[in-house]
Amino acid sequence: MEKLYEGKAKILYPGAEAGTVRVYFKDEATAFNGQKRGEIAGKGAVNNQVSAALFRHLEAHGVPTHFVRELSEREMLVRRVEIVPLEVIVRNRAAGSFARRYGVEEGRVLPFPLVEFSYKNDALGDPLICEEAALALGLADREGLADIRALALRVNTLLGDYFARRGLELVDFKLEFGRLPEGRLVLADEISPDTMRLWEVGTGERMDKDRFRRDLGGVEEAYQEVLRRVLEEPKPV
Repeated sequence: MEKLYEGKAKILYPGAEAGTVRVYFKDEATAFNGQKRGEIAGKGAVNNQVSAALFRHLEAHGVPTHFVRELSEREMLVRRVEIVPLEVIVRNRAAGSFARRYGVEEGRVLPFPLVEFSYKNDALGDPLICEEAALALGLADREGLADIRALALRVNTLLGDYFARRGLELVDFKLEFGRLPEGRLVLADEISPDTMRLWEVGTGERMDKDRFRRDLGGVEEAYQEVLRRVLEEPKPV
């Protein structure tokens, strides 16, 4: 089938139903804006199944998404959307580029969930962008930015609780949003160990893509463990 698009982690094909897209999740892995490349065995299947489970959870709690259903172990069907050219990062602790940028120790708990935006542009390296610049460039309007911020914080609350009941702490994560043909804003792309930092409660062991970025080993095992916990019954609170 003819590809609509192939990116670093996914391939998009036309869906069998009108207004849909079939998403195939790859095992290829990249970091540092493509400077580091490799493969994580089984990553595509994990990211597909984790994303599907989290989309279902968010939908059940009032967050609109582009998700329709899973098609196979590593494929899902989603609604076709026009992606808003902004990546939205929500941070609960200082980690990764945030800690390096501001010279603070990694792991510092932030006093409130911090929302950052970056301009979704591979050629420019997805640079951070302030809200006024996003408005000036026409990437979104004020109402759209407010809606995106509110949804991102709602997702943070829901997923923070979701993972806490599975022994994991949601340190930070990246989201993308899109608009359906009628203009409705929905959560899009994926939510997986590729796009989140998840630390083991109590030990701080990294259970996400940082194991690949930092050559920590045990990458496949960490991804599989996240999938296992997502699929199992959560611990009572």
